[in-house]
Amino acid sequence: QVQLGESGGGLVQTGGSLRLSCAVSGRFSTIYAMGWYRQAPGKQRELVARIINGDSTNYADSVKGRFTISRDDAKNTVYLQMNSLKPEDTAVYYCNADIYYGFRRRDDWGQGTQVTVSS
Repeated sequence: QVQLGESGGGLVQTGGSLRLSCAVSGRFSTIYAMGWYRQAPGKQRELVARIINGDSTNYADSVKGRFTISRDDAKNTVYLQMNSLKPEDTAVYYCNADIYYGFRRRDDWGQGTQVTVSS
């Protein structure tokens, strides 16, 4: 089993910045991709950013130019640098890892970390 440990959430003012971190620990073979999703009250969970092998990235249109996803393969950690935060960024942010266990592949999720952006 693996665990996804998230950190970096909190309360910031509009225009502020936060950096989210997510480290994968436990027994697994390789990590294919990692990403961040968020869910705001009354809305479905949505992709924020994802990074895969070769450092290919995918961002939600709403965060392009403001958020940057990166990874440290040696530490099995993904980061989400969030700049120019807006109240509409307020949500619970969930770390996701697409992980191989031998020949099996599955998604694993963190518990979520709250990001609140005040007006």
